[in-house]
Order: sequence, then structure tokens, then C-alpha cells
Amino acid sequence: MFTGIIEELGRVRSLERRGEGVRMTVEARVVTEGTAEGDSIAVNGVCLTALEVRRDSFAADGSRETLQRSTLGTLRAGSAVNLERAVTPSTRLGGHIVQGHVDARGRFLSAEEHGGSWTVRVGFPPEFARYLVFKGSVAVEGISLTVAALAEDHFEVAVIPKTWAVTNLSHLRPGDAVNLEADIIAKYVERILRFGARQGETQSGLTLERLSELGYR
Repeated sequence: MFTGIIEELGRVRSLERRGEGVRMTVEARVVTEGTAEGDSIAVNGVCLTALEVRRDSFAADGSRETLQRSTLGTLRAGSAVNLERAVTPSTRLGGHIVQGHVDARGRFLSAEEHGGSWTVRVGFPPEFARYLVFKGSVAVEGISLTVAALAEDHFEVAVIPKTWAVTNLSHLRPGDAVNLEADIIAKYVERILRFGARQGETQSGLTLERLSELGYR
């Protein structure tokens, strides 16, 4: 589990194809501190297992499923990547609960500067829309962000100078794919409502038909 507070902006040193998967080596100095082989590190919001941990780098394997679902398959040597170690019992939860399980690919649409801060616009696929609410949480490239504006096919987030400086948002160009992860609480609520409706528990007035109208399919 992660918080979505990026600890370090690393760089891909190398990529080696292994069958339908890939082994990547990432240059890093912060997230390698206290990390042992087998520990979890989020790379652009994707939970990976750290291997060959060195003082200045670590390796990680990406499976076919990971490459298909996330943007890791588009990385190249030199790509900037957001890095975060898994939380510990004493970690401050400064963002929100991020699992490192990518739900969808979005698109970086634009970034507009406002005196050092930025408004970033991100497009999302239709199936992701039901998990987004105004002022709710969303992880973009593993970064915990708050939805500041919401439309049918895109949302906007306000990015402070610190986040802009220490993440890969400043490296993205319009049209670039980004990893999106919905708030886990939203997914649990959806599941509970669907299960309750199927069992005929309609005390709240939510029937399967009404859920369908609200976008829960």
C-alpha cells in the first residue's frame, strides 16, 4: 500500500525484454534506502517488487499483464519515473490509500501555469468516470491528487510547485498516456451497492435499474 506522495523522481537506466515481460533497472537514491530485495516500490503508480537493490538503483520485473494495463510498456531508457516506497505502520498518510493497481490509462491533455502552480487536465476512458467525484481523490502516475473540476471525459487537478518539481508531470506532453487508479473506497462502495441490490436490499431506494442509470454497470 502507498500514499501517493512521491518520494523521488528516478530515471530508467535500462530495459531488458524477457519473454512477454520486461526487467527494468531504475536509477534512484532515496527509495533504495532501507529497501531490501522483495520489498514493494511504486513506479509511476504501479506496485513492483524491488530486485537487485543497490545504493543508486534497483531492478523490477513487469509482467505481460502489467505492461498491457499500465504505461510501463512505453518507458524507455532515460524516462523519468515517480517512485514511492510502500508505507510502514508509522508512515503519515499524507495522500490517500493507493494500492499501486492501475485501473485505467488516461491521457495527459494540458498543463496551464498560474504563477508557479499548475492546472493539469487529464482525459479518462468512459468506464473510469463512475469513480470520479468533485473534490475526490485520484492517483495519476502514482501521485495522490484532488479532482478540482470534472467533465464527462476529463478532469482537472491543481498541482502545487513542489509536486510539479519532484514528479514526472513536468515531463509529460499532450497526448501522453498516464496511469490512473481510483480511490479504493469508491470501488468498495460500488461493490457493496451492487451486491445489496442483487439481494433485494432496496431500503436505500437503489435498485439495479437505478444503479444502471447512475452508471454502475
